Amino acid sequence: MGIIKHPKLEALERECSENLKAALDEAEAFQFAEFDAKEVERTGYSNYSYWGSTFRAFCKNKLALVSLVFIALMILAAIVVWIFVDNFGNNGGAVMHTKWFRDVPITYTGETVLTERGFMLLDEDTVTTVDLEMRGTMIDLAMLDKDYIRVTVDLSNVSRTGVQTVTSVIYGYTEEYFRQNVTVSDRTPSTITINVAELYHKTVDVRCELTGNVAEGYSAGELQINPTQIEVRGDQADVDAVSYAKVTLDLGEDATSTVTEDLPIQFYDANDQLLEDTSLQTTEETIQVTLPVYVTKELRLTMDFQESAGARASNLEWHIFPETITVSGDAGLLRDVDSITLGQLNLLDLLGSGTNRHTFPIIIPEGCENLSGVTRATLTVEFVDMSRTQVSTQNFRYENLPDGKQAEILTQQMTVSIFGTASDVAAVTGGDVTVVADLSNYSGASGTYTVPATIEVDTAGDVGVSGTYNIQVTITDEAGGSTDEPPDPDTP
Repeated sequence: MGIIKHPKLEALERECSENLKAALDEAEAFQFAEFDAKEVERTGYSNYSYWGSTFRAFCKNKLALVSLVFIALMILAAIVVWIFVDNFGNNGGAVMHTKWFRDVPITYTGETVLTERGFMLLDEDTVTTVDLEMRGTMIDLAMLDKDYIRVTVDLSNVSRTGVQTVTSVIYGYTEEYFRQNVTVSDRTPSTITINVAELYHKTVDVRCELTGNVAEGYSAGELQINPTQIEVRGDQADVDAVSYAKVTLDLGEDATSTVTEDLPIQFYDANDQLLEDTSLQTTEETIQVTLPVYVTKELRLTMDFQESAGARASNLEWHIFPETITVSGDAGLLRDVDSITLGQLNLLDLLGSGTNRHTFPIIIPEGCENLSGVTRATLTVEFVDMSRTQVSTQNFRYENLPDGKQAEILTQQMTVSIFGTASDVAAVTGGDVTVVADLSNYSGASGTYTVPATIEVDTAGDVGVSGTYNIQVTITDEAGGSTDEPPDPDTP
């Protein structure tokens, strides 16, 4: 059946078709449209939100908003009334409720006293947990947690063996608030029983099993176990079954340092079978085991040279015999050790001594063994490119003159011995050398004194000064002259 169209619509369609044919040729009228993925995605997207639309519609409905506020106020009022009734509805007091707390652990105290009496507490037939019915307000019970409850049983009054009922049970709380507001109304079991047996004991050896290995180039030392024996306590059957105690030390793979661990204890019978599910007690909770790991290392012998002006290690040729020694010791201790220093040697003292051969003891790191067997080393030294000369100077000065004093240096010329490399010594002239007297200790009587002096050498080179030097200085008061009897010139 065909579609019936209005005559005016048909005329409009014919007119549009004719106009389109007139404006476009056949190639322009029939072309493929370009595909744009973003445009396709955009046309398929909708920012419509159901809940957003619902919320906006709800907000426009004033009656609905008023109803919601009214419902919220009613709920709040109900909560307030409930709290008030629960706390003050019992003739002005709080309404009390009860709540069960399951498997509350029991803590036993006084076991030391029990041990001293030759008794022990057995796990079998001993109650370890209790169910408690607690009484308090609904809020208090809601705040109370099982971890806040403490049940303690004192064993110090137990004086016989066997299964028995204890009466010294204390119920407490970790928080002071609950101590005042919550009580125990019932418990299951109603009585707490314990099982006490006679305590037997004996001493057994501790053995250690090693697993793993030390790295190549390292060696294991003697195993150290502390303690080597422990006392085992328990009922007679369990104690009699124990032959020895054992711990296991795992070195890991390729251990390169000493291993020390505190290890848990296991018990074995005479057939080397592990004893499990025993109630044994011991004097030690863990056993400390140490396995030293050693390394053999060649250490270089060296010397700590103390330098001074004109006497430098760079001007020194030295040799130590032997050059190295071989030591064995803890791998951790020797890990960063490559040499042994024989001692300190002041090069200025060495230069003045004229001795080029010295002997020193070889002190190895503590805890190590000297495998070379050599206990002393010989140091030979010789200064190279070392020159000495004497320089005459007329440069004198003093410093630190006490207040109220005046000084006059009587010495006019002095010869000074200097040393250093040939080039540095040759470059020094008399003008570079100054003799300096320190007068800080000469504040007493006026007079002429022999004052110790130091030598300053103002040169770009590195030179030192040898010998001791003194100069003559006259010290007077600023207002007068020298005294008739000056003091001993050798004393300030």
